[in-house]
Amino acid sequence: MTTPNTCGGESGSARYTYRLRVSSTALALLLKEWDCCRWVWNQCVAESKAASRVGEKCGPAGLDKKLTGWRTERAWLGGRSSVPQQQTIRDFGKSRAKALKDIKERLPMQRRAGMPRFKKKGEALPTLNYSRRGFRLKDGHLHLAGGIALTVVWSRDLPADPTSVRIYRDSLGHWYASFVVPARTRPLPETGNVLGVDWGVKETATTTSDQHDLPHAEFGKGTAAKLAHHQRQMARRKPGRGQKPSKGYRTAKKQAAKLHKKAARQRQDYGRKWAKKAVTDHDALAVEDFRPKFLARTTMARKAADAAIGATKAALIEMGRKHGREIRLVHPAYTTMDCAHCGARAKHALPLSERTYTCIACGTTSPRDKNSAHVMLNRAGLSPDSADRGRPPAPPGQEAA
Repeated sequence: MTTPNTCGGESGSARYTYRLRVSSTALALLLKEWDCCRWVWNQCVAESKAASRVGEKCGPAGLDKKLTGWRTERAWLGGRSSVPQQQTIRDFGKSRAKALKDIKERLPMQRRAGMPRFKKKGEALPTLNYSRRGFRLKDGHLHLAGGIALTVVWSRDLPADPTSVRIYRDSLGHWYASFVVPARTRPLPETGNVLGVDWGVKETATTTSDQHDLPHAEFGKGTAAKLAHHQRQMARRKPGRGQKPSKGYRTAKKQAAKLHKKAARQRQDYGRKWAKKAVTDHDALAVEDFRPKFLARTTMARKAADAAIGATKAALIEMGRKHGREIRLVHPAYTTMDCAHCGARAKHALPLSERTYTCIACGTTSPRDKNSAHVMLNRAGLSPDSADRGRPPAPPGQEAA
């Protein structure tokens, strides 16, 4: 039996994101801060490449010392706050360390995190990180180091004092503040129910309860026609090399970005509402630890992306942690081949076109995804009638592969 990973009820942090109202004065200051941070990032990339060529180390501590010299030599850099610049070096260090770790572990190329690259002006979206000493909240306003005052749209109250904040701009030009606060568990009443969750493309989530299945909403399919229209406009108006984009090109690009953002928000809202319902109605959940990234290289890439399996799974895990529910992640190997009734395993993997599972040992027939959802419960040890049951010996002539 596969040992599941257990999530939920752990101490950590949570993010609360709010829209910002940015005045013209604040916007100019934010963009100045971003130009400085982008320069620091690019300088770190250059220093890292130079150190790599001569076989020297290049860590955050050494880059912090060089930042002091950079700020002394350049008045435009030293005149801005040092907090986001130092946090930029921290972010660079984490990104580089992750890339080196993946190389050391010899992960496949498609699973490796790439080495940090240069950020080009006009292409990279502004992102500024501030630690606790770099910001304060006063009278509903967010005051950042460097004399920047921002108006926050408080859609809900912060549950605790934030430890850090990230200021960023999305592809539509909207500014947001993402606060990090200590996570607090809000327990829900016990129900005595358990749930098995199997991920898929035809249905985003198939569960052991018919009332908690999550159909594929196809939000992306609903915007595909309009999106294609704006993308054709962009293709016709694409500027030549070295030329500035026309107003028509910028307008079409913004309309396409709006459609992408609309579909993404619909998927997020759809997944979070389902996750809240599943967590509210069940004390423990056995969830398939499915990683849909490989689907991006298949013919199902578009539909898999529209299903947003990864985002829905993350929402379910986060909701379980928030409300003190037990989330057990189950390895997906052989879940479509095992029988949830007797535990026997099929000799061959089922093709995707075959949607009904028939056990080779006991003859039980059930929908393929429903059988897999029950297998999740069995492997996680949450099904009462399978707690002490292993895989039974196969009948004569029907040995399991």
